[in-house]
Amino acid sequence: MDNSIALGTLALIVFVCIHTVTADVVVLTQDNFHHHVGLDRSSLVEFYAPWCGHCKKLAPEYEKLAASSKKAKSVLIAKVDCDEHKGVCGKYGVSGYPTIKWFPKGSLEPKKYEGPRTADALAEFVNSEGGTNIKITSVPSSVVILNSDNFDDIVLDTRKNVLVEFYAPWCGHCKNLAPIYENVAAAFHMEEDVVIANLDADKYKDIGGKYGVSGFPTLKFFPKGNKAGEDYHGGRELNDFVNFINEKCTTSRDANGQLTSEAGIVASLDNLVKEFVSADKDGKETVYGRLEAEVGKLDNSSARYGQIYLKSAKSCMDKGSDYPKKEIERLERLLGKSISAAKADQFTLKKNILSAFA
Repeated sequence: MDNSIALGTLALIVFVCIHTVTADVVVLTQDNFHHHVGLDRSSLVEFYAPWCGHCKKLAPEYEKLAASSKKAKSVLIAKVDCDEHKGVCGKYGVSGYPTIKWFPKGSLEPKKYEGPRTADALAEFVNSEGGTNIKITSVPSSVVILNSDNFDDIVLDTRKNVLVEFYAPWCGHCKNLAPIYENVAAAFHMEEDVVIANLDADKYKDIGGKYGVSGFPTLKFFPKGNKAGEDYHGGRELNDFVNFINEKCTTSRDANGQLTSEAGIVASLDNLVKEFVSADKDGKETVYGRLEAEVGKLDNSSARYGQIYLKSAKSCMDKGSDYPKKEIERLERLLGKSISAAKADQFTLKKNILSAFA
């Protein structure tokens, strides 16, 4: 098999096998649904569509429920994208969005939730059905709140890429955008040089006026290299913002805040890695030296990723050709457990880079 095809296939397999999480909501797919639902704990599952307005309105309430349920080990709070996984949704008779269903422990015969779509009402339902004692707690916001005292320090910091929403509290479009914008901030909260912020431009009219704000919401992007600000004209769905930030800030996050399979990959090292993989023992030593020299030319985040390339190559030489495959499997198991976001990033970067050596 062609090496590029094999690597692509391996990366896809690893990506599909790992369940993803939006904050504390487990994201279910066609492949992992029965690995989580109907087993040793009860499950509340939201069947939704990304374009559904009612689903967007529910999202922050559902996140609150999931965040407040973390200590309730007997209950899973999850969701399924029915646009992407039609088979699962069709199997459970989903015909409108959002549809919320309760799967008792050990059962795949769900009960439909018919109550109010608030975190408190959902918690009351879960407590009643699952015998838990979930109490809704406030979820910290990842959106940076700007004012006249901190605007310049944050937005004009040349070490940061900053997206700013200029809003007014009474603005209906701003209220509709709020939960989506919160999810954008959550998706990038692990990126130290990316800031998702907002400013009440009705209260701080002078700042809004300085940047030509005449309607709400107005979104402006302040990259490291242009603190005059650039108008954001993209779409206002979560994926629109995520794609924009990834393109402008050279990040690799998905809408769930997880690193994608492209994270950590340094294109300039690709050919050397291919040479390294196909070389014999002596040849690997030679290519390693060239790889080391190339990594020395990198800067910023690429330099950090380059060090992972070097460690991976060294481990391949020390532990044999089976090392990448075995280590990827180990990392996959770790990623499937409950770990911190920082650890998830660390393991995903290593997994992605190791896939080039597999």
